[in-house]
Amino acid sequence: MSTALKAWTALMAVNAFWCGPAWADWRDDIGTFRIGIVAEPGAGNTVPGLAVLTQAFTNALGMKIEFVVAHDYAALIEGQANARIEYAIYSATAYATALQRCGCIEPLVAPVDSDGVAGIRSVLLTRDGKLRGLADMETHRVAISAPDSVGGSLLPLAGLAAEHVEIAEDARFLVHAPSASAAETMLVDGEADAMFGWVRAAADGQPRLSGGTQARLEASGLSASALQVVWTSGLLRYGPHAVRSDLDPEAKRRLTVFLTNLKSTTPDVYDLLESKHAGGFMPVVSKDYAPAEAIVRLVSVDGGRR
Repeated sequence: MSTALKAWTALMAVNAFWCGPAWADWRDDIGTFRIGIVAEPGAGNTVPGLAVLTQAFTNALGMKIEFVVAHDYAALIEGQANARIEYAIYSATAYATALQRCGCIEPLVAPVDSDGVAGIRSVLLTRDGKLRGLADMETHRVAISAPDSVGGSLLPLAGLAAEHVEIAEDARFLVHAPSASAAETMLVDGEADAMFGWVRAAADGQPRLSGGTQARLEASGLSASALQVVWTSGLLRYGPHAVRSDLDPEAKRRLTVFLTNLKSTTPDVYDLLESKHAGGFMPVVSKDYAPAEAIVRLVSVDGGRR
């Protein structure tokens, strides 16, 4: 056999190997790419602009797309954990719960606000310098919101626990308020020396106070100079768009490029996909959701004690 014929035969064998069923395109392996989303309250199984969104994702991935509307996050989590959907849109704590459930997902992107805010941080606020630091809490009255308040209870307790500052729910220095506004009133009226609240924050670590607890307190009559931030938690980011970790890297890349450019290229499609945060999507990684994971661990432990 001539050298040229041997080379041609070898090349054909390689082509046959790469083109065989074992090396089928990742799109063929998936078949239909399913995207899970929780319906808005009262919307039933409908998603506004579903046809437009389906076409946009079809163009991005080059394959058949199907949206799966779940009635709550528990159903969405089970769907992704059991590989019935490849992609899901979560709240921060729902993502952390899903990760705890199966460890089989990873975040791709998360939205930001038009002013760059990426989530919230919990803060411990005092007035007139009454509380100098965390060590002073035990000798003062600290207002805390209802147990299901994310910024006013869950995030601060989980964040402090991560820093090895454990606070019992029945700690004598805690003044339990039924709501965030009630906790603010306690601080304004002098019934508490400090309170747990929240601030809007950018991903770069700089707090954005507009719309947060300090702004609300100032609107109630307290001067900005009278308020001091004693402690700040980690950033609880807005909820991510997450995929199964075993999704092909090319699919992850295509989705990330599509989503991070969506606001600038087709803002009308972005608005359909993300109606609450108008600043676009930015890439995120698992460690960005450590505060959310801490909240889920806290709730799991507390739930087990009851």
